[in-house]
Amino acid sequence: MTELAATFRQEKVAQAYQHRPPYPDEVFTRLEALIADEPRRVLDIGAGEGAIARPLAPTVDHVDAIDISRAMIEAGKQRAGGDHPNISWQVNPIETADLNGPYALVTAGASIHWMPWEETFAHIVPHLTPKAQLVVIEHGPVDMPWWDAIVGAIQRHSRKKDHDPNYSVVEAIRERGLLDLAGTARTAPVSYRQRVADYVEQFHSTSSLARDLMTPEEAADFDATVEEAVRPYAKDGVLELKIEAELSWGRPMLPA
Repeated sequence: MTELAATFRQEKVAQAYQHRPPYPDEVFTRLEALIADEPRRVLDIGAGEGAIARPLAPTVDHVDAIDISRAMIEAGKQRAGGDHPNISWQVNPIETADLNGPYALVTAGASIHWMPWEETFAHIVPHLTPKAQLVVIEHGPVDMPWWDAIVGAIQRHSRKKDHDPNYSVVEAIRERGLLDLAGTARTAPVSYRQRVADYVEQFHSTSSLARDLMTPEEAADFDATVEEAVRPYAKDGVLELKIEAELSWGRPMLPA
């Protein structure tokens, strides 16, 4: 595991995760529609604090939510829906996790970027139903007029210096021959109101901007820069964000 990936085990990162915007409701409608087999069991890989698993659990037979970070899992258990009887939480690397399929759907957020793909797919594919799909979901705010002012601060403070804004994790997995892509969809934008302080804090839920990787002075400088950039757009200390998600799905395949 790289140093950046290991930051997700930090309690401060897990706590900051609660300030990331939730997935739009349309995401879960689309996920349910992609389940074509019985039982309606879902495997959520890199589940983090359960942003996918917790809202999905009441609508399916069961969700196995697996993540390498105990801090993330413990945070997820404490958040809304984290104690639903349809969720089983497990702290393990997905490539060696205890699986209890067959699964009719596999879900993955942005954390799939950090996984060893060949080992992961070799482990999960034998536990899938005949029509099971893997869905990669990415989401976040769009059309932010303040974004250019923040990019500079991110570039100065980020521990990931080789970031490629055009990189597609789905395309990278396809190029490895591990995914037979069947479709993509973008959800309609939804409004999300967020306090400026929480908007600033959500940046520290990322591996490259984790507080424990910064000095207190550096973190304070970053926070002040972001707050200054968004303040003109806030009303009574609250930002009006527009959230969209992109889903990409297909049949996961065994490594050649």
